[in-house]
Amino acid sequence: MVVCLKGFDDAFKDLERPFAWLHLDALDANIQYVQKQCGNQQIRIATKSVRSIEVLRYIQQRLSNCSGFMSFTASETLYLLEQGFDNILIGYPVYEERAIEQIGQLVKQGRKVFFMVDDIAQAALLQKIASHQMITFEICLDINVSTDYKWLYFGTKRSPIDSLAKLNRLVDRLRQLPNIKVTGCMAYDAQIAGVTDATNALFGMKDRFVRALKKRSIEGITTLRQQVVNYLRERFEIEIVNAGGTGSMHLLSEAPDITEITVGSAFYAPALFSNYQDLQLQPAAGFALRITRKFAHNVVVCHGGGYIASGVPENDRLPQFLEPDVYAYSSLEGAGEVQTPIIVKGREHEIGDTIYFRHAKAGELCERFNELHTVRQGSYAGTFNTYRGDGKCFL
Repeated sequence: MVVCLKGFDDAFKDLERPFAWLHLDALDANIQYVQKQCGNQQIRIATKSVRSIEVLRYIQQRLSNCSGFMSFTASETLYLLEQGFDNILIGYPVYEERAIEQIGQLVKQGRKVFFMVDDIAQAALLQKIASHQMITFEICLDINVSTDYKWLYFGTKRSPIDSLAKLNRLVDRLRQLPNIKVTGCMAYDAQIAGVTDATNALFGMKDRFVRALKKRSIEGITTLRQQVVNYLRERFEIEIVNAGGTGSMHLLSEAPDITEITVGSAFYAPALFSNYQDLQLQPAAGFALRITRKFAHNVVVCHGGGYIASGVPENDRLPQFLEPDVYAYSSLEGAGEVQTPIIVKGREHEIGDTIYFRHAKAGELCERFNELHTVRQGSYAGTFNTYRGDGKCFL
């Protein structure tokens, strides 16, 4: 993991703190790395991990094999369509009738949208709207490829479709909906793509255990995915078979049964993705806080900092320092809502100085800031608006 702070203070010297930063050289390197890791597979950009129209366009223009986008809500999908994006797979079931109706109007004009389904209730709402608008909605079936060891459930508890039998029952009911067309399936290997496994001194035994579980589950994931794809292709004209994520893209580059890999977090390379054994990404995004107090010669206080990531509330959800060998949180206070005490090792700081951080998860950073201030080769390179800067809040 390459960390480069060269030129940050000069590039950002005129900005009010706190602010969010985007290192364009690192972003470019991550885009190239993703393309290399995915091989000849198409890449679908996960918008929840980017949350900026301008950055989405930036990434799309630099990927030679971008198939489209994976959105996370119906209203966000509508916004993306209005901004000129197309071929959007809504990565999660949606049940917001008004937004779906508005999407339907754009589908009627020829825009490409896939709705995610794992239950007949989701499809029934889509059928009602599509029938009323006299259109056909394309759907993607979400297959649960988590590994159930009985003594341990390894994966996510989201889609209930975890076997061919359950898939068959759903398909039988979907066939009764004339305005619904099955054209895709998704098999997200969350237990591979979304679980850290890099060995460190504190969690070494745990991480070795996780790597063993990952290795053991890959065969089951592949088998079920191939069975599902064969089953669906015998019955429908399947256009997309979506799989993978940042943590598993290298394993799917030559998988013959899929058509695309979803990638999002790899572009910003947030702090959580420093803890993957097989990833070589560069920190591309984060935020900066100003030191406004000096409690002691080795303890300073920054204004702001409580940008905690979603997930199980443990230390890995805290923002991480861009220079972790120099800074540490106070064990009694952590990252604070409006002020954060920081222990400094081997460096002198004064009031007014800046400390740089990385958010634990990718796109969630953009929910805190209106702009991403960019730097390239040590020089300030302008701003990209976030969704928040556009006045949008989707989830």
